[in-house]
Amino acid sequence: MKQFILFMMLASTLGACAQSNKESSKKNAITENGSITPIQLSPEEWKAKLTSEEYYVLREQGTERAFTGKYWDNKEKGTYLCAACQLPLFQSKTKFKSGSGWPSFYEPINDTNVATEKDTSLGMVRTEVHCARCGGHLGHVFLDGPKPTGLRYCINSVSLSFEKEE
Repeated sequence: MKQFILFMMLASTLGACAQSNKESSKKNAITENGSITPIQLSPEEWKAKLTSEEYYVLREQGTERAFTGKYWDNKEKGTYLCAACQLPLFQSKTKFKSGSGWPSFYEPINDTNVATEKDTSLGMVRTEVHCARCGGHLGHVFLDGPKPTGLRYCINSVSLSFEKEE
């Protein structure tokens, strides 16, 4: 999976560039054949675009402290987007209260926008969740979620932005 992501990121240098406008960014995220158009920026470009906490979590696989993120207890209806590239990731209707202190969802918007890979850091085996477009670290997915999927996508609030439903 890492090789595929690396290949996609390298391929993106030929034509993909970050979009500053949210609407333009979302519209250009998925190609006609349904695949994601990757974004690749240098560490310096990401540092200029993101806050220090966003950079720590999204680019260095960090974790915010439990019960401190702005969305862990958000009950508004809408869509959760990647904070780095604005790709839609989760919908509020799939959010549930897990008691973990991080926003938890039982499924992503689709199987294209969210990617996973094995994470063996910290002496344990987990499944890391990241944005399929920019590669930003979002959190982890666990097998202790509610029906219908039984999954718990445990996501850092700082990895997300929120678009309220009108």
